[in-house]
Amino acid sequence: MLIPGYATEQGTTRFRQRFEGRLPEHFRRFEGLWLSSIGIGTYLGEPNAQFDRSYSHSIERAIQLGVNVIDSAINYRHQRSERSIGRAISNLISRGELSRDEIFLATKGGFLTFDGDPPADPASYFYERIIQTGLARPEDVAAECHVMSPRYLKNQVEVSRRNLGVETIDLYYVHNPETQLSCADHAEFYRRLKDAFAALEEAVTEGQIRFYGVATWNAFRSEPDSPEAISLKEVLRVACEAGGEGHHFRAVQLPFNLAMPEALLNSTQSLDGQRASLLRSAMMRKLMVFASATLLQGQLSDGLPLEIAECFKGLKTDAQRSIQFVRSTPGVTCALVGMSRMEHVEQNLATAAAPPLSLEEYRSIFSKKM
Repeated sequence: MLIPGYATEQGTTRFRQRFEGRLPEHFRRFEGLWLSSIGIGTYLGEPNAQFDRSYSHSIERAIQLGVNVIDSAINYRHQRSERSIGRAISNLISRGELSRDEIFLATKGGFLTFDGDPPADPASYFYERIIQTGLARPEDVAAECHVMSPRYLKNQVEVSRRNLGVETIDLYYVHNPETQLSCADHAEFYRRLKDAFAALEEAVTEGQIRFYGVATWNAFRSEPDSPEAISLKEVLRVACEAGGEGHHFRAVQLPFNLAMPEALLNSTQSLDGQRASLLRSAMMRKLMVFASATLLQGQLSDGLPLEIAECFKGLKTDAQRSIQFVRSTPGVTCALVGMSRMEHVEQNLATAAAPPLSLEEYRSIFSKKM
């Protein structure tokens, strides 16, 4: 039986109030929801039972320490990450420690994925399950790994709902849609994206998801003339065509960290006839921005230059400093941090006890050698 409900103003306010006085400026308000400035990601790790247990325990602990944003994708660890999240949420709710309306669940679809364990013949596996069932046509498959046809995405939403154990997913992303540009020009790409958004608007109407967005890697960081670049303005145009003025496109996700600051520094987008950064463009359009790769898969957890580390007073580790940089960036709603081990949860979430950097403190970082 799927858990009913979704994140609400009342629920997320209740969650925030449990940490009042302990986590200054940790929660940000959007669409009436209070969302934690640090979220837990579930990308890395082997697809095995050991990591399943570790993720479930880490997610439970993260929620207990003030995280109410959880991020995943159906292909993470061959669907096992979503299922680990589902177990953690079910455990907390059954113990009376959590209500469904207090947490914001985000996941993604678009990449082909196995179910638990890789099959002996992946090509036959996908042909039988995707092409023969009519979820996609051969020409819908980009780079031999990506599909965003309407029928396929609707199917993936349903599978993710079952994996997570919930009736409604708060935020559903089309995962790395720029992958489609490997086999389609930009005009065809936006046509495909419009069809994908139309399917997600149907999912909203059916109560399967609340909002949708795009989770990208290179698309919003690349210069406009790059083959992988996509325009936020155009993305919103097709969202409007798919769902009208009241469309439910609300969020973008992209890498942002001390080593990859393009979302802040590069003017890759068009805003009122001028070039603007992705963060400014999204902020002016009142979109949530979720920063992935906050620690760059652990590479920013250690070894920051001393002159950079000195900008973060009161924090003990480079991981905490890297998280603080992202969550202090104007326009960033939430810094996503992959955490599958309990000790990392405890250490990383200690960052939330410190208020975000002031604008003056933040700007001082860029006077150093990054």
